[in-house]
Amino acid sequence: MEKTVVCFGDSNTFGSNPHGGRWGSEVRWPRVLARLLGEGYYVVEEGLGGREMVYDDPLEGERNGLTALPYVLKTHKPIDILIISLGTNDTKSLFHPSLKVMALGLEKLIKTVRQFPWDTYYPMPKMLVVSPIYIGSDLSHCPFGTFDENSVKLTHQVAPYLKQVAERYGCAFLDAAQVAGPSEADQVHMEAEGHLALARAIAPIVRSL
Repeated sequence: MEKTVVCFGDSNTFGSNPHGGRWGSEVRWPRVLARLLGEGYYVVEEGLGGREMVYDDPLEGERNGLTALPYVLKTHKPIDILIISLGTNDTKSLFHPSLKVMALGLEKLIKTVRQFPWDTYYPMPKMLVVSPIYIGSDLSHCPFGTFDENSVKLTHQVAPYLKQVAERYGCAFLDAAQVAGPSEADQVHMEAEGHLALARAIAPIVRSL
């Protein structure tokens, strides 16, 4: 039976192009992942630019991952594997973020999945947590004013915190910053080679799950 893989993430899952617009389906990592996995897998793109784990963004609005997640679970069930790839936008300065709060946000998302009313026909999916790539340090080239030096610092430090939460709840984990990085063009979004590298890192984990 075909396995459903849902990629729940932010602008790098959506495929925002650092040079403007959106990468085509031949570049975006969820679509590359689908090609790498081949027959027997159905990969769903659920990326949204600006999406945070648990925050209501007063500037962009409708970016709260915790609010959206139950709808995603209902829409795409049965789900075999849920990939949660969030964290970059939780470092925005207006949220006064910390590493511990980011970890708690991930824990809230995982608990939401675990507490969802799964049943015999729609069992709980296995989960893969993907911590974010780094935000580049040259913020003079970053067009997004809500990121600051602390945002950069947090993305460099958060992976162990998110990994600890993932392992506590039996989720697989991948540190995206170890395989991909931000474009020099905007310091936040991946170039095409980053999408390819990330998909190649995720594919064997999905197969193992």
